[in-house]
Amino acid sequence: MKKIKSIQIGKKTISLGKTFIVAEMSANHNNSLSRAKNLILNAKKSGADAIKLQTYTPDSLTLNCNKKDFVIKNLPKNSPWKKYKTHYQLYRRTSAPISWHKELFKYAKKIKIEIFSSPFDLDSVDLLEKLGCVAYKIASPEITHIPLIEKVAKTKKPIILSTGVASLQDLSLAVKTIKKFKNNKIIILKCETAYPAKIANCNLNSLNFLSKKYNSLVGYSDHTKSTTTAIISVLMGGCLIERHFNLEDNLKTPDSFFSSKFSEFKNMVQEVRQIEKLDQNNLYLLSKNAKRNSVAKRSIYISRKVKKNDIIDKSNVKVVRPGYSLHPKYFYKIMGKKFKKSKNFGDRLSLKDIIF
Repeated sequence: MKKIKSIQIGKKTISLGKTFIVAEMSANHNNSLSRAKNLILNAKKSGADAIKLQTYTPDSLTLNCNKKDFVIKNLPKNSPWKKYKTHYQLYRRTSAPISWHKELFKYAKKIKIEIFSSPFDLDSVDLLEKLGCVAYKIASPEITHIPLIEKVAKTKKPIILSTGVASLQDLSLAVKTIKKFKNNKIIILKCETAYPAKIANCNLNSLNFLSKKYNSLVGYSDHTKSTTTAIISVLMGGCLIERHFNLEDNLKTPDSFFSSKFSEFKNMVQEVRQIEKLDQNNLYLLSKNAKRNSVAKRSIYISRKVKKNDIIDKSNVKVVRPGYSLHPKYFYKIMGKKFKKSKNFGDRLSLKDIIF
């Protein structure tokens, strides 16, 4: 396919010189629907082109399991997330209830700001389609969730791929999967998966590499404490910026420690608008942080106790975080096969455990 020079998201056209700026709500709603709506309103006032949600439940992301695979690791000593022992506990605290989505989409459309989401499971895609989601973001830990990527690709909507913990092999497979369904409306975001991220690890030079390798529009998902790298990314060929957005208050939310408050975000938008008409090396490398956090990717785990010779189906295996177990690309290949031996809930799975 030829390189796409522009992509339409809702009523906005994205291309070089027309930067699409996304305010990521993340967990800054702090479990309050009124605060979530206020975030949407303030994103609009800041000049953002879109507000983005994350659509998941803790059960759609991982297993409610205390085994060591599911315990949160590798966090900085001062991370506010340290108080949550398992991934399940963290996701239970940070998720935006599914019941909010209809009202949030309706409100965003009322005040005329584009709204879309990152789905984390197949049912979420069905929900978002019903709500008229204009685009989809694939979060970097979902880069190996091939069943999810396939379903999103089939919608023919624009797809924003975050690189974060993705190896080049992961990224190439995701792009290939999307294009298999005749969807080339892809924007690839350079992202450093650390919270907060260090500017020295952001490697904006890879924007040019990614653009050439995949014939794709590119952008930047920013987790640093300042807006410097986000602004520079526009000069490096980026045409989309995503940054976590928060209100101009001192309320501590799960994500406030690395999010931009309203005034900072608004200043970033204004600076980008001033420089985006200016008219820029080449390596794609995973930083040490990204390699450490690669376990956040999905893999296939045992979701229900099974016995030797039991048939593998969707009731006893599940594509969840973390990524220590079997790659999700085998999900459909193993359906209907038999287990070689008994397995317990939360156990890892390998091809050696399966009778083909």
